[in-house]
Formats: sequence, structure tokens, C-alpha cells
Amino acid sequence: MQRETTRDAALTAQLPQTYEPRNPGLPLDMDWVMSAQANRSAIERRAGTIGARRSVKKEFQAAWLLKAISMIDLTTLAGDDTEGRVRRLCAKAKDPVRHDLLEAMGMAPITTGAVCVYHEMVPAAVAALAGTGVPVAAVSTGFPAGLSPYRLRIAEIGESVAAGAREIDIVISRRHVLTGDWQALYDEVREMRAECGEAHIKTILATGELGSLRNVARASYVCMMAGADFIKTSTGKESVNATLPVSLVMMRAIRDYHERTGIKIGYKPAGGISKAKDALTYLALVKEELGDAWLSPHLFRFGASSLLLDIERQLEHFVTGHYSAGYRHAMG
Repeated sequence: MQRETTRDAALTAQLPQTYEPRNPGLPLDMDWVMSAQANRSAIERRAGTIGARRSVKKEFQAAWLLKAISMIDLTTLAGDDTEGRVRRLCAKAKDPVRHDLLEAMGMAPITTGAVCVYHEMVPAAVAALAGTGVPVAAVSTGFPAGLSPYRLRIAEIGESVAAGAREIDIVISRRHVLTGDWQALYDEVREMRAECGEAHIKTILATGELGSLRNVARASYVCMMAGADFIKTSTGKESVNATLPVSLVMMRAIRDYHERTGIKIGYKPAGGISKAKDALTYLALVKEELGDAWLSPHLFRFGASSLLLDIERQLEHFVTGHYSAGYRHAMG
């Protein structure tokens, strides 16, 4: 019974990678943008309840953790990245959970949602993932600061797409948000979206550097209007990365955009999410704020690397009753 329940509850973790229809964007609606407000105390109070109120145990927890794995953008963005490291990461993305654990739970093999790398590592990742259906995401546009010359940022997108990246994670110019130049932000993201061609675009807001939750809300709307397929919290390089209050603001902007336009926009929290219990909290928030449709890799991703290690350790505990050392679940 335990194996059957886990298998049935986690079935969607085995679905092939698919995408929602592209977001065509809208003309910039400044009335809509400026109407966005954020009540910090209410947002923090709501965010503070989600982890305390929502708890899943035993086979249900295992099922949710398997689902979380299917939504991870397995990431390496280090200055000492090598093609060998990227190939090992891709091997883990193709086969993220030990087969003996999957067999004990009655599960077929699963994959992560994507592999995310710097542009220089895109060819190695594309070659390593050929035929698997796991897409390569490239960080672009002068990641992480976004302060390289504009023409080079645009060119970098095209180079990554030509190299085989199916998703492009761009960074916005934070100064446009901080100075309230929403037209400049819209024009920038619109041009970057066009340069992506058929590749899906995730706009990184670097929310820890935007000054206020209201700015986060307004930047979210502008990026969606400009054609973003995903909005993403952080580069992972800021001092403050993904948080539940920021996630709540961004998810509610996504919900509002969908209610007004019928277009589903994806969401990606990134940076600092390293524990299985944190992944469960984020998934509960997604379910409550956006609904079950967003609990799939084409509308929700975690930007993470060490998260997978902790999830796999939790799955081993579920199967065996014991926690194992981290080296038994190597990342590569």
C-alpha cells in the first residue's frame, strides 16, 4: 500500500518536459503597474504561517519531494566550472535519485527540470543532455550584475540560443526599478525576449536589491507585460535571495496577470533554498496561491544545487528509516 500511494501521488513527477504557450506580452500599462502596492506587515504575517500550518508526512512527503526534484534547475555558476564538472552535473540531472530508492518506492526514473550554466558551458551541457528532454538554461545578459555593455548583453542571448540553450535567464537593470523608469525596464526586457527567439525567457529581478516589496510587485508586472515566460527572484549572488514574502508578492502578481489575461507565467525562486523542508514550504505556497496547474516543471522551478542532496537523503530515510552521509548521494 505504501508503494502504491507514493507512486500514484508522485505520478506527475514522471511527466515529460513541456512548456506553456509563450507569453506574447502586452503594451505597457502604467495604470496597472502603479496600482501595485504591498502591505509588508500583512505579507510577512501570511508568509510566516505557511510553513507552520502545512505539513506532509510519510509517503505523501516522499511524493512531494519527488515532485520537487522534477522542478529543480540543477545549477552550477562558479568561476571554476569546467566541462567535466558540467558533464557530471548533467549526469545527475538525468538520474537524480539512486535507483534502489526509486524501486523501493515503486517509481520509474525521473529527471530534474533543467540544468542551468554559464554561456561558456552551454555546448558541454547540451551534448551531455542530448536525447533526454532535459533543457539547458543559460544565465545571460552580464549575469549576475547586468552591467556589461548593453549590445554585449543582447549578443550573449543570441550566442546562448545558437549554442542550444532552450531557456535564457536574464538579469534586469536594477537601476530602472530603483529610479522608477518602468518604460526603460519594459523596453529592455522586450528586446531581450525578442532575441531569445523560441527559447523561453526567465527574468531575474534580483529582489534583494530592489528596495521594497512594492518595487518587486511593479517590476514583476512590467516584466510579464514585456513577455517574460518566468519571473525569478534572484541570481543567487545577492546578500538576500529568495524569501517567502517576496515569493508571495511575485506569485500574487502572476495570479493577477493570469486572471486578467488568461496567460500563465512561471515562477522560479533561487538562492538559499537548500533544505527539503524549505522545498515543501514553497510547494505549499504555490498550491495555495496559484493552484495545482503551477505544480509542474513548465510553470515552477527551484534554482538550486544542494537542495537535491538533502531531498535524496530524506528519501533514503523514508525508505530505510536511517539518514545516510551526504557522500552517498554525490552531486557529480
